[in-house]
Amino acid sequence: MTKFKITAFAFAFALALLMPAPSFAQDKTSPLVGAWRMTSLEFGTEGNLQPVPYSGQVVFTEFGTMSVQAMNPDANAPATKYEMNGYEAYYGTFSIDDDAKTFVVTVESSLVRNLIGQSLTRIFEVSGDKLVLTPTDPAEGWRATYERF
Repeated sequence: MTKFKITAFAFAFALALLMPAPSFAQDKTSPLVGAWRMTSLEFGTEGNLQPVPYSGQVVFTEFGTMSVQAMNPDANAPATKYEMNGYEAYYGTFSIDDDAKTFVVTVESSLVRNLIGQSLTRIFEVSGDKLVLTPTDPAEGWRATYERF
């Protein structure tokens, strides 16, 4: 390798190290970023939430994408605005407001196609390896609890 090529390579490498990271990568400092396994799901009214036998996971990447998978063991469960045949699955991009303890996911793909294009705002609470998600509208009546993988 010639001296010029080595110098050009060293300059390009040093420049790459000095470039700021993309803005989406800065979200990785949020305690929300990571993979979470569902430990419980509850439905009902505030103060009267009842457990239902769901399993699932949610993943928030440092690149600003989120995906949700959840399953009701009753494949004949009636469809809801988030699930079909007892299954919920969607992904999209998200933004986090750590101070307000909320995030907004803009759904890019979903098993329930009416969700595509919608922006869903959720409240989150992270305590150690525990995550609790709730809707911003208490009338939706659910709470999902997860543990970090």
